Amino acid sequence: MPTNWLNTSSSPFLLTGFPGLEKAHHLISLPMLVAYISILLGNGTLLFLIKDDHNLHEPMYYFLCMLAATDLGVTLTTMPTVLGVLWFNHREIGHGACFSQAYFIHTLSIVESGVLLAMAYDRFIAIRNPLRYTTILTDTRVIQIGIGVLTRAGLSIMPIIIRLHWFPYCRSHVLSHAFCLHQDVIKLACADITFNRLYPVVVVFAMVLLDFLIIFFSYVLILKTVMGIASTDERAKALNTCVSHICCILVFYVTVVGLTFIHRFGKHVPHVVHITMSYIYFLFPPFMNPVIYSIKTKQIQSGLLRLFSLPCSRT
Repeated sequence: MPTNWLNTSSSPFLLTGFPGLEKAHHLISLPMLVAYISILLGNGTLLFLIKDDHNLHEPMYYFLCMLAATDLGVTLTTMPTVLGVLWFNHREIGHGACFSQAYFIHTLSIVESGVLLAMAYDRFIAIRNPLRYTTILTDTRVIQIGIGVLTRAGLSIMPIIIRLHWFPYCRSHVLSHAFCLHQDVIKLACADITFNRLYPVVVVFAMVLLDFLIIFFSYVLILKTVMGIASTDERAKALNTCVSHICCILVFYVTVVGLTFIHRFGKHVPHVVHITMSYIYFLFPPFMNPVIYSIKTKQIQSGLLRLFSLPCSRT
């Protein structure tokens, strides 16, 4: 048996597109390609705009940069294999590439939650203690927060991904998505996977859920502060600075909850619905975040107008 394990374990994994819809893969790929290009352009434009426009060199927009970079990372990590499956039926993926992809996908999901928490902290300081905003959120502090968010996510996911290299894989090597996820890979392992089943649950509760609770509590305090402002106009102005962030929070956590419910309670739901929800989880927040900030943030709107009107003024 160990010999069979060794031989089978060396075989590549097989990615899966939309089972039963293989003939429509090229058609299905079109909206995904549009979303992919839109995400690259939207988040890339935000990054360039904030870097180029000195009016946006503030902590709030630095955190927005982190969010845009995270969204780009998620998309660039997942979509190449997805399009490879849908366009060329290129299903094989080596163990190292698969485990690396799973590591970045799960790490960046934790990073996104951490960045949303950092953005909530930014709004909390800006509204609760506006006079000390620039002295508390210095450039150094923003960099420290960014490094902390990235380190927390990277280290928390590493233990379960490292263990994937040790497991023998003697079952079918067919994965259920066109990208590698930890929960997919461990189903194929012929070993004791108790740690790999329990640890991610602890991580989700200790980080993602805790992040959400802290964000919620911070907004309770923000709302309490805003309600204490006498001027209606000032109250509306203070709340308006939080609208974009609140929308991004809802987009991220609603998709997380939706995906979780489908996986936990949708046993009788067609498999294509599970797959579609996974793509929504990876594509919808990165697609919507630039749209939300472009529509709801006047400084971003002004920066975009300056950016795209510049060529016209030269002619």
